[in-house]
Parts: sequence; structure tokens; C-alpha cells
Amino acid sequence: MHPYRTHNCGELNRNHIGQKVRLSGWVHSKRDHGNLLFIDLRDQYGMTQSVVETDSDMFNVAEGVRIESVITITGKVVERSEETVNHRIPTGQIEVTIKDFKVESSAETLPMQVSGEQIPGEDIRLKYRFLDLRREQMQRNIRLRNNIIASIRKHMVEQGFMEFQTPILTSSSPEGARDYLVPSRVHPGQFYALPQAPQQFKQLIMVSGFDRYFQIAPCFRDEDARADRSPGEFYQLDMEMAFATQDDVFRAIEPVLYKVFNEFSPWEVTKPPFPRIAFRDSMLLYGTDKPDLRNPLLISDVTEYFKLPHVTFKAFRNQIEKGAIVRAIPGPGTNSRPRSFFDKLNEWARSEGAPGLGYVTFDDSGLGKGPISKFIPLDVQEKFKTTMGIGPGDTVFFVCDKPSTAEIFAGKVRTKLGNELDLLEKQTFRMSWTVDFPMYEKDSETGEIKFSHNPFSMPQGGAHAL
Repeated sequence: MHPYRTHNCGELNRNHIGQKVRLSGWVHSKRDHGNLLFIDLRDQYGMTQSVVETDSDMFNVAEGVRIESVITITGKVVERSEETVNHRIPTGQIEVTIKDFKVESSAETLPMQVSGEQIPGEDIRLKYRFLDLRREQMQRNIRLRNNIIASIRKHMVEQGFMEFQTPILTSSSPEGARDYLVPSRVHPGQFYALPQAPQQFKQLIMVSGFDRYFQIAPCFRDEDARADRSPGEFYQLDMEMAFATQDDVFRAIEPVLYKVFNEFSPWEVTKPPFPRIAFRDSMLLYGTDKPDLRNPLLISDVTEYFKLPHVTFKAFRNQIEKGAIVRAIPGPGTNSRPRSFFDKLNEWARSEGAPGLGYVTFDDSGLGKGPISKFIPLDVQEKFKTTMGIGPGDTVFFVCDKPSTAEIFAGKVRTKLGNELDLLEKQTFRMSWTVDFPMYEKDSETGEIKFSHNPFSMPQGGAHAL
């Protein structure tokens, strides 16, 4: 018999009844029922209930073992009584009667609980990471990550891609963040840089004659944490194709994404081909170049309406004369909301660096009310309703600022309203491509021309178009 285990803790079932088995794992829980001591033994694969009788030679040893100690048990698989069957686990119809019990590693008093609903603080979890990784949720997350990466590899190979591992210690190259530097022992005073992305390496692979490259690539970026930024180290699906058009890239990657999302989530996923949204349209309609299409709200440009001579809202007019624009975001069904709803939105806007939100809310008769409604004639209010597809009971919110700021903040307002009003489509993944990015943009502070996106992208019309 194997010195540690003949089976894992998620494997035994009714087919093993009567067999002598050996299991190793962690003591998940103990229950003393007087004449019987139950021990739930856990490993990566699952949990098995074992039992020691009070008259057993093993009882005193088993009774003294602490939770999360590592033990090896040898015993006989027996069927549970009908009233004790646990249908929630695969091993729930059997238990192991312990005949031999060995403590491989005895646990001390734990600084955090591994089982149970209570989640320890992040500082404790990081300090005792080996305990944190024993928790069921963390084990489940890591298994999911493993399975997703394995699936991505499978589908990329099916699309004709070849996997490479590019160097980790390299020279510095301009990217979107600061480099992590590693001093060289052989060359004092000189440093390696950890790659922010394998961009240059994959281009070398292409000019070396390989046709389709991919990698689950580690990327290292010394940047601040944000909602869409992971400081330090993260992994990405990196790919490159030779002699390919934009459509070729889309056709190659869309089936991979669709299959992976379908495999690991019950939610509805956008079927290929994914919709394509031009950058300018995305910034106008959604206020971002990565729109959440589950949110039905659309932004409108209403700058021209506030230029009309009989619209007397000077706060906007004065800014428009200096080059500002006005974006409008609908708030369906918000006329019935209390004043506190609008006050909290304005507080949030100020916390985001904006002066606030102008708005007009339309009552059940369609008449506009609110702080700035008196400056907007009825015919213009009707234009707002027609342009934005809103009506009685709805509200229109306004953002006025220089173009780059107004676009982005309008996108934040759209996201905020979508969440506050619970408008997002449930249990769906909405995929899309944003295309036609500008190659350059002017810095609003310095007036300098700079790259607005990845400088390694091919410009439309090819390099000679530059």
C-alpha cells in the first residue's frame, strides 16, 4: 500500500465499500458525538468523513489533533446510514472507519480560520498566505484560473498559434508605465528591466519567420492601482500574426473568447462576429473607449442647443465660447426620485472633480423642471426629448467642460446612472471591438503631439500613410 494514500479525499464512493484505503490530508473539522469522533479530512480534490470509535487505540491520538493538522489515516470504507448521507459532496454516501492514524504535521493555534463564512482581513490573509490559499474560495479561484488558461492554450493552438516564452530580464523600452529594474551583478551600475509587455520580442518572432505567436505573458508595471490597472505583476493573453489584416485578427480571437466564456460561465455571451464601434462613436455615445454595452444609456452631444440665442443659461454659454462642449445623459424614470437622489449625484460629481451636474427633469405632463429648466425654452426641451428618446417621468443630466474632460466625465455619469438605476443587463457578457483609434493627440496642457494609443499599431493605410 502507498505510504500516504491509495485515493484522494474526493474520490471514494459506494463502489469502494468494503475496501481498505489510505488517505492523507488536512483536518477540516472534528465532531465529538460521545462514543464516536468524526473527522472531515480535506485535500485539493474534496472531503471525506472518517470516524474513530471511543474504544479504538487511535481515539486518544485523534482526539488531540488540532484543526488543519496534516494526517494520514488507514481504514475501511463503509456505507453511511440513510439519515447521515450528505448529498452536497461526492463522498457523502460513505465514510472511512479509521484503523490506523498518523500525524504527519501537527498544527498550532491558527492566526486565521480556514473554514467558515468569516473572511479575515487582507493584512492577515497576505501575512499567512499559505493558510489563505487553503480556503475553499481561493482553491476554487486558482482551479478556475488554471482551467481557463488551459482552455485558452487549447483554442489558440486550434487556431494555428504557436506558444513561446519570451525573456523576463531585458532592456528598458518606453511603455505606458515605469519599469521595474533589476541590478546586474556581472555589470555593476547597470540594470535589467522587467518587461511591461513582450511587444518587441513578439515582433522579433514575426520577422524570424514564425506565423502565429501567443503567450500567457507575465507583465510588470510600476504603476498605481486603479479599477482597470493591476500594479506590479499580471498575466495577459499576448498574440501576434504575420501577413494579417485587422479582420484576420478578429476572426482568430473571437472564437477563442466565445468558447472560453461559454465553457466557464452560464451567462449569455456575444456570438461572433462581435460588433465594432469606431473610437469617436464610442467616446460620444459611451464616454469611454471600452464601453459596457450591458448599459442601455446613450450620451448625446447637445452643444448646439445651448448656443441657440433664446437659451439663456450663461454658465454653459460662457464655457462653450471658450471651446467647451455639452454632453447629455438620460436618467429614465427619475422624476419620481426624491431631491436627495439628485443631491447625492451632485456630491458624487464634485468628488470626481466636476463642479456638479446640471439637469432638467420632466414631470408626468412632460413639463421640464429643475435648477436650469427656466433657462431652457420649451421648444428646446422638446428637442432634448426627441434627440435622447426620453419623455415624461425622465431626466436629462448635463456635463459641460473642455472636450476631453466632458467626454470622459459623461461616461462616468452614464456608468453611475446605469448602476444606481439598476439598468445593466443581467447575466450577460457583451463583447465588442473599438476600432479606428487616433494615432496621435495634442496634450491639452503643453500643446505637444503624443501617441494616444499603442505606438506599435499599424496606422490605417500602412506606414506610408504617416
